Amino acid sequence: MTALHTALAATAPTATTHVQSVDWLAITPVVLTAAVALAVLVADLFVPEGRKALLGWVSVAGLAAATAFLLPLRAGDRATFCLTGDPGACSYTADHFTLVIQFLVLAGALVTALLSVTGVRDGRMPAGEYWFLLLSSAAGAALLPASRDLATLIVALEVASLPAFALVGMRRGDRLSSEAALKFFLSSVTATAVSLLGVSFVYAATGSLHLTQVAQLLEDVPGQLDTLAMAGVALTLVGFAFKTAAVPFHFWVPDTYVGAPLPIAGYLSVIGKAVGFTGLILVTVVAFPAYAQIWGPALAVLAALTMTLGNAAALRQSADRPNGAVRLLAWSSVGQAGYLLVPIAAAAYSGRDQIGSTVAYALMYAAVNLGAFAVAALVARTKPLHRISDYRGLYAQRPAAALALAFFLLCLAGLPPGLIGLFAKVTVFRAAVDAGLGWLAVVMAVNVVIALYYYLRWTALLFRAPEHPAPDAAPAKTPWPVGAAIVVTAAVAVALSGAPQLVLRFAAGSLFPL
Repeated sequence: MTALHTALAATAPTATTHVQSVDWLAITPVVLTAAVALAVLVADLFVPEGRKALLGWVSVAGLAAATAFLLPLRAGDRATFCLTGDPGACSYTADHFTLVIQFLVLAGALVTALLSVTGVRDGRMPAGEYWFLLLSSAAGAALLPASRDLATLIVALEVASLPAFALVGMRRGDRLSSEAALKFFLSSVTATAVSLLGVSFVYAATGSLHLTQVAQLLEDVPGQLDTLAMAGVALTLVGFAFKTAAVPFHFWVPDTYVGAPLPIAGYLSVIGKAVGFTGLILVTVVAFPAYAQIWGPALAVLAALTMTLGNAAALRQSADRPNGAVRLLAWSSVGQAGYLLVPIAAAAYSGRDQIGSTVAYALMYAAVNLGAFAVAALVARTKPLHRISDYRGLYAQRPAAALALAFFLLCLAGLPPGLIGLFAKVTVFRAAVDAGLGWLAVVMAVNVVIALYYYLRWTALLFRAPEHPAPDAAPAKTPWPVGAAIVVTAAVAVALSGAPQLVLRFAAGSLFPL
C-alpha cells in the first residue's frame, strides 16, 4: 500500500500539468455574443408572433454588453488556452490588436442590428433565425482576431462565414437572394477547402499549429520539406484572400450584396472584410514571416489588381440601373480592399510595424461604409429599386441624411472635410513608399484619382434639383433605429476627422506584443 501511495504521488504532478486554465474575462466578449445567440434562438420558440421585435432588442443589448466587456481588457495583456510545455504558445490572446479588431467587429454588428430591427419586421423575415445567425457570425468574427493557432483560425473563419450564407438568402422567395446565397456558399466553401489543404501542408512541414511555433519552425525547414511548406503558405492565404474580396476572388461580391438584405450587405462589406484582413495579417506577419519573399510580392500584385478592377467597375455603374447604388458600393468596397492590402504587403519588406496602417484604415472604412449603407437602407424604404438616380434631390427631401451620405462619400474619396479618409490614405501610401514599393504607391495614387469621379458624381447628385419634383408633402418618417445608426456612424466619422490621431496612432508602431 505504501508503494502504491508513493507511485500515485509521483505521477500526480505530471497528470495535473496537462490541465489548461481558462481566463473567462478574456473570452467574455465572444462567449457572451454566442450565449445571447442561443438564448434568442430558444426564446423564439416561446415569444408570441406579435412580440418578436423583442428578440431584436435583446440582440442589440447583447452586442452592446459584449462591446462594453472589452473595456476591462484594454491593457491587452491576457492570453488563455496555452500549452503547458510552452506558455508562450496560446490559442487565444487578447492583445491590443485583438481588442481593436473585436471592437470593430462588435460595434459594426451593433450598427447592423440597429439597421435590422425594422428590416426584419418589414421584410417578414423569421426573427429568431435572423438574430441567431447574425449573432453567431459576429461571435465567430470576434473570435478570429484572438486566434493564435491555425485550427482555431479556420474554425473562427467558418463560424463567421456559415451563418452569413443563410443571412444572404434570408429573403425567402426572392430569386436574387437565393442565387446570391448559393454563389456565396459554393465559392466560399471552395476557398476554405483550399485553405485547409494549405494548413495540412504547413502542419506536415512543421508539426505544429500554433502561430508562434510555426513561425519558429519555418525558419529551419528541412530541404525536402521546403516545397511542401511553400505550397502550404500559398494555399493557406486563399481562404482569407477570398473573404477580403481580393482579385481574382472578388466575383461573388456584386451579386451577393445585391441579393442580401441591405443591413447584411453592409455587414459583409465591413465585418466580412475585417475577418479576411485579420486572418491575412495573422498568417502572414505572425505565422509565415520566414516566407515573406512569397506572400509579400503576391499581396502587392493582388493589391494593385484589386484596387484597379474595383474602381474601374464602379466607374461603369449607370445611374438608372436597378440596384446600381448597391453595386457601386460593392465595387467600391473591392477597390477599398486593394488599399487595405497595401500595408500587409509592405510588412514583408519593412516589418510588422506597417500593419497599424491597415488597422487604422479599416476603422475609418468601417464607420463610413456602414453609414453609407444606413442611408441607403433609409432611402430604400421609399425607393426600393436602389438606383443611383433615386438619390437625386435627396437634400431637398431629407437634408440630414443627404449631408451624412455626402460626408461618408467624401471620407471614402479622401477629400475634405472627410479628413480621416485623407489621412488614412496618406498613411497607407506612406507604408508603400517606406517599404520600397514605389510602383504600388503610384498605382494607388492613380486609383484614388479615378475613384474621385464616381464618389463626387454621387455626392453632387444629392444636391441637384429633383428631375420630377413631387408635390409638397412631408417625407416618410425615419424609423428611429435607422436614424440612430446614421447618427452614430456620422458622429464617429466626424469625431475621427476632427481628431484623426485617435485612429492613426495605431499606425505609429506594431500592435503585436511579440
